[in-house]
Amino acid sequence: MPKQKTRKSLTKRFRITKRGKVLRRQSFARHLAVKKSRKRKRSLKRVVHTNKTYAKKIKKALGARTRK
Repeated sequence: MPKQKTRKSLTKRFRITKRGKVLRRQSFARHLAVKKSRKRKRSLKRVVHTNKTYAKKIKKALGARTRK
């Protein structure tokens, strides 16, 4: 069976911690910022955890090793 290639687009968008959690950037932070509150813009800067259902698929696409 051939090796699985990593999805390069995902390597730029997601990061996996040592404990195996998948981190991502928040969306809606690029433009049209005038109508967003300061609080909302501040919270959009943060890096957040990905939902477990998506995290499993992302790890597989990135070729991350999982514990058994």
